[in-house]
Amino acid sequence: MIKHALSVTRAEDFSRWYQTVIAEADMAEESGVRGCMVIRPWGYGIWERMQRLLDDRIKATGHENCYFPLFIPLSYFEKEAEHVDGFAKEMAVVTHHRLVQKDGRLVPDPEAKLEEPLVVRPTSETVIGAAFSRWVQSWRDLPVLINQWANVVRWEMRTRMFLRTAEFLWQEGHTAHATEAEAREETMKMLEVYRAFAEDCLALPVVAGEKPENERFPGAVATYSIEAMMQDGKALQAGTSHFLGTTFSSAQNIRYQNAAGELELAQTTSWGVSTRMIGGLIMVHGDDDGLRVPPRVAPWQVVIVPMLRDAPEDEAVLDYARALQSELVGQTALGEPIRAMVDARAQKAGNKRWGWVKKGAPIIVEVGPRDVAKGNVAVIRRDRLYQESGKLDTAFTPRNEFVDQAAALLAEIQESLHVEARTRLDAGIRRDVPDFAGLEAHFADGVRNPGWVEVEWAKPTGAALDQVVERLKALKLTIRNVPGTATPPQGPCIFTGEPAVERILVARAY
Repeated sequence: MIKHALSVTRAEDFSRWYQTVIAEADMAEESGVRGCMVIRPWGYGIWERMQRLLDDRIKATGHENCYFPLFIPLSYFEKEAEHVDGFAKEMAVVTHHRLVQKDGRLVPDPEAKLEEPLVVRPTSETVIGAAFSRWVQSWRDLPVLINQWANVVRWEMRTRMFLRTAEFLWQEGHTAHATEAEAREETMKMLEVYRAFAEDCLALPVVAGEKPENERFPGAVATYSIEAMMQDGKALQAGTSHFLGTTFSSAQNIRYQNAAGELELAQTTSWGVSTRMIGGLIMVHGDDDGLRVPPRVAPWQVVIVPMLRDAPEDEAVLDYARALQSELVGQTALGEPIRAMVDARAQKAGNKRWGWVKKGAPIIVEVGPRDVAKGNVAVIRRDRLYQESGKLDTAFTPRNEFVDQAAALLAEIQESLHVEARTRLDAGIRRDVPDFAGLEAHFADGVRNPGWVEVEWAKPTGAALDQVVERLKALKLTIRNVPGTATPPQGPCIFTGEPAVERILVARAY
């Protein structure tokens, strides 16, 4: 029987397992500020890798990075009623600019009240729209294609690290176009950028599609998402792309003179992904020994653990480990130089090994005096940690052979994690539920890991949609999206009985 590294397994308590992985992998910790977290170096290193890889893809599509203020005048939000309604309950607001001592305590100075309250950025459509209105005068100024990496604040009532925090990190892209067709093309282009990034870099299989009316971004004409399946069968919205039409250009007066000399409203888009993706990575790839990080986003792809015993031969072991590191970083894997490090901390080798197992380093290499003498290394692959017997799967390999094979091994680990997750996703979507009673039975209390269901949908709106949402809410279900790859509907909508026009995914979600 395998004795796993974590104190709780996924089967025992998935929620507690998730929190345990974050703690044991040194990903993040509580900050002392409600709903906010400290992202520790390993967790932030993963975010930096995600930033670099996604930023390259964003720039490759013609976008430029910029930065906008953290504070946004309240009046900017008041110009777009639907947008402010969507975020009103989550806004953090600054009302004073100075503190004073009173009765031994610091309090806001009544004389320092701001003339206009400032909202701490929950998203930037309004302030960026105001800039676009200054930048865009003629059709020659279009398109405008920008992106920013920033933090945002949304005052969440129930928080969970990485998945839902009061402050989180993200990128948000914003564009303005001359025509609706161009803006819609941009919306779909960035959705595909997100889909490919999730699959290729995070080994995170997703379903891309349009959100229903009730799940649209406040003020959007259409919202599209990528949805990922966690190991407990729940869905996670991993990224969104919004076609905003003229909603924000009308509110922010983003007008341009067309080639005929007439004034028109620009068509705009916005799109973003956040540190929420790290939560998805944990819940898709983690196991009962901790995190498993896909090599493309691992801060260190190969961790070399010298087995030091406070003995004369330690120096030779360290030299051997550092020489191995030098050989590895000269190799290229997955299109980049291999990221290898030597963990020379004065700790027991076994403790260091299991620490890196919990962090999810793709390859862990142990070297000791015997390895030095024989020219070998002991290699552990994090994607398959154990032999069938339950023993740790350690491959004893000649050093030169390992160096030659390291790049191929990292590519194999990246692919194996993706295949494992894709197999789980494909097996977890049921497509033969004929009616609402069947949906209720599938998601009945006590059913373990029900996954997702894809059903016929008549695309109801207004009050009819509200009724569907309430029926689903009673089952703790939500509509995720309309898969872009779904087969044509074959029967009536399971909610309204009307002829179906498409198929939707229904699931429990984070």
